[in-house]
Amino acid sequence: MAPMTAPGDQLYALVERLYPLCRSITGDGVRATLEIVGEYLPLQVQEVPTGTQVLDWTVPQEWNIRDAYIADTAGNRVVDLAASSLHVLGYSVPVSATMPLAELRSHLHTLPDHPTWVPYRTSYYTPDWGFCLAQETLDALPDGEYEVRIDSTLTDGHLTYAEHVVPGQVADEVIVSSHVCHPSLANDNLSGIAVATFLARALAQQTPYYTYRFLFAPGTIGAITWLARNAERVDQVRHGLVLACAGDPGRLTYKQSRRGDAEIDRVLRHVLTVSERPHHVNEFTPYGYDERQFCSPGFDLGVGSLSRTPYAGYPEYHTSADNLDFVSPEAMADTLAVCREACAVLDRNRRYVNLSPYGEPQLGRRGLYDSLGGRSDAKQAQLAMLWVLSLSDGEHSLLDVAERSGLPFDTVAAAADALHGAGLLKA
Repeated sequence: MAPMTAPGDQLYALVERLYPLCRSITGDGVRATLEIVGEYLPLQVQEVPTGTQVLDWTVPQEWNIRDAYIADTAGNRVVDLAASSLHVLGYSVPVSATMPLAELRSHLHTLPDHPTWVPYRTSYYTPDWGFCLAQETLDALPDGEYEVRIDSTLTDGHLTYAEHVVPGQVADEVIVSSHVCHPSLANDNLSGIAVATFLARALAQQTPYYTYRFLFAPGTIGAITWLARNAERVDQVRHGLVLACAGDPGRLTYKQSRRGDAEIDRVLRHVLTVSERPHHVNEFTPYGYDERQFCSPGFDLGVGSLSRTPYAGYPEYHTSADNLDFVSPEAMADTLAVCREACAVLDRNRRYVNLSPYGEPQLGRRGLYDSLGGRSDAKQAQLAMLWVLSLSDGEHSLLDVAERSGLPFDTVAAAADALHGAGLLKA
């Protein structure tokens, strides 16, 4: 039997498959991306027509591109979409022309401070065209005439997004969202797609308490479209997490929800702290990824964002240097592990009532102390039982107990299970 592939390697292999695709906020690149994800998860793909009003926005025309290049007089392609999907300005209108370099320059985008990198640029809502290239490539171009070709279409079509639902014991939902609109950028956000995909697969092997809804959608307009189409049922959303930039070498970063004290905020703070992983916890800002849509004041959902180095926080952000060498199996596996730990806390966080609240119940008589024999953390487990009994008044959750006691949530939850089994607690 072949050895089982390590989870990190599986995550990385998915990123490798998705990396070459030319994606944008609409079009066949998104569909191709979702088709590959659909090999890992059954997806419900939604197509929303151009012109559909979604909150304060309108679904734009669909953009597709077949070819794009700049060629010199000898026919050599000095810039070529086939070499990298970053080479064309996203949503470029079609162009077929010959022009001098002096005229062409106003349509060229480079990074002078990083002359070997190609920038990522878009023009979603303003008709324009352009190319992105390395500064060193531009510097090497002689004056003269160049053939410019962008074989693209902007037509009435659809915005495409997909959902995957892991049924839970209750209908209340946890939303996990990742954006699928960026072209060849491995960290932003193919790593987020990969972590979300394998988190869904892991949860499907269990029977989670909450129903988990995974959303794979274009950034901003995709989340807005989903919210517009699900406005009547967002009350079912109890918690949420946006996954982005999940594979770089930086320390983990959790961005809190707009509320700042939502249960998901407390869970991620606790999980990151007790794990002793290097991490940052940042306050909410109305800039970033789709947490800002879910947290907009009309919805005010408890949705935070988990990443490693946050958006715009690393030089490689939105450049060709955000490539397959920039992300690692180990980093993505670590991000996935934190997500799984957070889901475990969400699913097990309950409030209990102590059925023997007058004085401390005799735990030894019930065999609860004996059950700890041989455990390396026996004293900690015993202390957890006492804390659970003390705070199980119907008002405090197990997460409250863990935070107040400083004990790991798993230890507290195991203590609650033992006390419940002994008839000392009721949910």
